[in-house]
Amino acid sequence: MTIMSDAISKFLSERIDAGDFPSAVYLVAEKGRIVMHEALGNAVVEPELIVARADTIYDLASLTKVLVTGLLAARLVDDKKMGLEDRISDYLTVFDVDDKRDVTIRDLLAHTSGFRNWLPFYLIANLKSQIPDVIVAMPRDHAVGSKVVYSDLNFIVLGYLIESLSGGQSLRQVADNEIFGPLGLASTGYNPIEDDPLRKTSIAASEKGNCFERQTCAELGYFDGGANSPVSVVADRDTQFRRDLIWGEVHDGNAYFMGGVAGHAGLFSTAEEVFKIASQFLPNYTGLLEPETCMLFRKNFTPGMDEHRSFAFQLASTPESAAGVKMPPESFGHLGFTGTSVWIDPVKERIFVLLTNRTHNREIPFVNINSVRRRFHDLAIDILDKKT
Repeated sequence: MTIMSDAISKFLSERIDAGDFPSAVYLVAEKGRIVMHEALGNAVVEPELIVARADTIYDLASLTKVLVTGLLAARLVDDKKMGLEDRISDYLTVFDVDDKRDVTIRDLLAHTSGFRNWLPFYLIANLKSQIPDVIVAMPRDHAVGSKVVYSDLNFIVLGYLIESLSGGQSLRQVADNEIFGPLGLASTGYNPIEDDPLRKTSIAASEKGNCFERQTCAELGYFDGGANSPVSVVADRDTQFRRDLIWGEVHDGNAYFMGGVAGHAGLFSTAEEVFKIASQFLPNYTGLLEPETCMLFRKNFTPGMDEHRSFAFQLASTPESAAGVKMPPESFGHLGFTGTSVWIDPVKERIFVLLTNRTHNREIPFVNINSVRRRFHDLAIDILDKKT
């Protein structure tokens, strides 16, 4: 039996009223059982008003990195199809060049590859197939293994690697066959309105147009049209940014350019189905991984660095992490740009899911909601601790 937390619902309602986001769905589970699950606010504000429900589908953004790409990578390690210290150039020969040759699987998972933090591939490549070549052509920003720089590029490359090691299947096919199908997930996947446009009203809306990415590209100099541009821009800049409401299609520009399916973004799901996938990272509840593999998610791959990273996740021991102050340091989690997060406490076997659509019906800059995430986690832990 699930309960609604008056304290959590009151707090999130206040943040909705303050304009942080128009809707929120939260879920808290302990030892494999959902304890709290509630929806608040409006999943869509314009062009029509649609109230958020517990089963509203959200664009999870970078939660894709852990819930799909990280989980599939762990299965490949389980199956001994790859090892953490293997070099990516052993599998993807395009990376067999002087300054990329030594990047390992571990470096991609822990964001220590030296790759740039972000590139607008939709401006500098004409085809999805050209993306690995673009990454190879970019000089590293720092030495491999020397520091953590969170980068979408790491998980885009992992997506290509998973496809390479999966017999020619697309990333979407692998995810369907190895995660969504076995777990019986009905509301999780990519491009949710592709096959069923009527499903749109069950999905939380995102930003109107790509104002945030357009502004980011301008600030980085991509529109200077020549000498000041960071790289050669080959795409027609005026046609790469959507201007209509993004609703039912992926918000992230690179994932959209890649057909809605990518290693770093593109996944849509509900809070309950996020919980079902997140349970696979706990040894006593996983059905997709070897229990000992789950220890990798709580292991610090980057000791002594400013950010503590494990196998695909950030650790709660990272200073100022969104975990809050009450989660054990070996807890692990991830955030999504659209306003989503999942955190997992492997000690007390707790899962915390918070889904919002902070980019919808809001002007840029969007509100940084990490303080909201911390407070949500702290409140939930207080409730769980009192209950037990």
